[in-house]
This record gives sequence, structure tokens and C-alpha cells, in this order.
Amino acid sequence: MPEVGFEPTRPFGHGLLRTACLTSSITPAGTGEDSPAASDNRRVTVDDQRLKTIDELCGFEGRLAGTDAERRAANHLAGRLRALGRRVDVEPTYVHPQAPLIWAAHCALAFAGSLLSVGQPAVGFALVLFAATSLYLDLNARVHLLRRLFFRRASQNVVSPGPNPTAPARLLLVAHYDAARTGTIHQPKQVARAQRLAGFLPFPHTRLLFWSIAALLPLLGARMAGLESDALAFLQLPPTLILLVAIFLLVDIQLSAVVPGANDNASGVETTIAIAERLRDEPARNLDVWVVLTGGEECGMEGMRSFIRPRRKRFKPESTFVLAIDSVGAGDVRWVESEGLTVSFGMDRRLTELCAAVAEADDDGHYRAAPLRHGFATDALAARAAGLRTTAITCLEPGAMVPANHHTRADLPGTLDVGALDRAEGFALDLIRALDRDVGRSSDRPERELAAVSG
Repeated sequence: MPEVGFEPTRPFGHGLLRTACLTSSITPAGTGEDSPAASDNRRVTVDDQRLKTIDELCGFEGRLAGTDAERRAANHLAGRLRALGRRVDVEPTYVHPQAPLIWAAHCALAFAGSLLSVGQPAVGFALVLFAATSLYLDLNARVHLLRRLFFRRASQNVVSPGPNPTAPARLLLVAHYDAARTGTIHQPKQVARAQRLAGFLPFPHTRLLFWSIAALLPLLGARMAGLESDALAFLQLPPTLILLVAIFLLVDIQLSAVVPGANDNASGVETTIAIAERLRDEPARNLDVWVVLTGGEECGMEGMRSFIRPRRKRFKPESTFVLAIDSVGAGDVRWVESEGLTVSFGMDRRLTELCAAVAEADDDGHYRAAPLRHGFATDALAARAAGLRTTAITCLEPGAMVPANHHTRADLPGTLDVGALDRAEGFALDLIRALDRDVGRSSDRPERELAAVSG
């Protein structure tokens, strides 16, 4: 069934949220330009524009990676950035929108290897080893092996270089604008069951897929060594059954509808654009701030991967920082200290220290910020795999394992919380200001040391 999209010529879903914003923000006190009422009216205008952008982006229905809807969404966002006076390039790339099917193929290959190992241990071990290696590299946005057998579709990244190329450091503000597919596994009841399951696992439940394949390797190695026993067959059964179930669940995702993607990740896109606008009016002195809106994040961070690869020599790891903003439309601020779908990859230590400092300085608890270690992946992971200094900001409701309405059809603009958007934007700006000062101190240090020696 072909993907269908349309231009965002009419509002979609945020009427209730806009009404709530209007009724809660306007107060009758005062009439002057600097009065509380005037200030509140300006706040309404900002909120209205923010919700309008999210609304418009969700209006590109079915903006799955590699679709015409995604392409038109990219052109629309490029226009928004140009309106801020920024130079913008829409860079073409290629992605694999059938990522769930690719991961299902890895499971099927490992499942076949497990079955074949009963009669042909060497063949079974080789199949499982290849599946584990390929899946590890794939999920970490490093090298594509089995993925290369699947067709590609054209996608694009919206890239706006910074206005201060002579700055001592570069900051990439990153948010993906493509939307994901839903599926049975993403329904609230299934998410609740997964959250209960996570309490019994020594690692995040999202890593169960990879480690089920990896767990087969020593068992099949024992078969190759000539060891045959009922205990070995018993131990081999659970990961094999997990792979079988995973195949059906992943194929179900591939056959499911595309979600509106208001929280994931129209909220991150709008927050990134709002930050760029604030930095235009109050620029950072020591940072060259880029805006990178990626396509293809939901199919394995392919957009971010393709953005970084040709720039590896240009982006020096010691002076290139990446801040990914993802799903910030509901809940409290969380900064990511580690993430990954196979193992935990730690984010940049200095960035996470600055995040902690911003949270500690928040005396009134407005941000309600806290560190997060999770088993998911954002564009920050692709940047981390390339050796860049990175972290991510998201928002989670108390006790939640995933962002609100994550990969469900309920992820509509009307479900977003303006307060969460405010918290994410404010926290990110405070972090950028702190990083700007930190870079300034670091760049001045050699001059101060030279002056001290000369004195």
C-alpha cells in the first residue's frame, strides 16, 4: 500500500491544547507594554507558533523515512530555518525504511542456525555468528552487512551550518523529523508487560533481541566440540523461542501504520528550531551552532550516520559537541548518560557533568531534571559511534520507561504538554550557555598560561 501524504493546509489536533494555553496564559491585570498581561500575550504568541509548527509537521501524514511525505516535511522545515536568516541545505541520502524486516531477517537467520546446529553444528554456529555480528554493528549504526541486501529509498537531512565558523568549538543541535510505525509491541498493555519484565532482567529489555542471539554462540560452540546432552538442548530452547516470537513481532511492526509522531519527534524538531531562534538573538560567543534535522532515524539512525560519515575529518572529536533532542512533549527533563540497543555506550562526560550542574542550579525545581540510562537509541548514539562528544535530552513522565504515546497512533499534537516543551527548551539553553562558558575558559587557558610564563 503506497504511502499517502498531504500539505499541511489545515490544523490537525492541537485545538484543545491551544485553547488551554490561551485560557491559562492571559490575565486581565495591566495594560501597558511591560505589564504582566503584555508578557503573557507574548507567551501565548510563542506557544501558538510552537504548536503550529508541531501541527504542521504532523500534517505530513505518513512521513515514514523514504516517503514523499518525509521529503515535503524536510522542505517545509528548511523554509522555517531560512525564515530565521540561516543558510540551509537539504542533503540527499539513502535509507532502508523496512528496518523491522531487516532485524527480523537477523532473527530468522539465527533461528535457522539454532535448528541446523542439531545436525550440522558448524553450519549452525556460522549462521548465528554472522547474525550476531551483523546485528551488533547494525543496531549501533556502525557497519551494514545484512542490511545491504534490502532495497534503499531516497531520504534527506536538513542541515543548517553555524554562523560562527571561527569559533573554538562546534555544537550540533540534532532532532529527527521522520515518524515511526506502530505495532502490537508498542501498545500500552504490551509496554506495561515489558516494564514488568525489565524488573527481572539484568539488562534493559530492548537488548533481549541481540543477547538472545549472542547466548546461542557458546551453546552451539559446545555442540561443535562434540558435547551433546539434554541440558544443552534445554538451555538452547529459550533464546530460540525468543527469536521466533521476535520475528512475528518485527514483521507486525513492518505491516503496521505510521504514527503521527507529535511527541516523537515533532516536539524535538520544534524545540530545536526554537533554540536556534533564541541563539540568533543571543548568540553563543564560543560555539558555532549547527542545526541538523535528520531523516531516517527510526530505521536505525541512518540519517545521522550519513550526515557524519563525509564530515569525519572536518569534525574534530575534541571540539565537536552533539546535543540530540528527542521526544520532549510530555513529562520531566532527562539527560542521557548512556544508551544502546546492545550494550551501554556512555555519553560525553563533560556534557553530562554540565547537565548535572544545570539541574543542581535549578533551585525551584522547574526542570525536574534527572540523569537517564536506558536501552534505547537516539541520533546521539550514531554520533557517539563516530567518536563525537554527545548527549541527548528527552522527557519522561514519572515512572515511565518510554516517552508518552511512544510509537502509537495516540501520539497526536493535542496530547502534548506546553510545560514540558518549556522545560526542555530552557534546560537545553542553560546547557548551551554553560558549554559556551566552559569552551571559552578552555580556549583562554593557553593564552593565560603563556602570559604567566612571559610575566
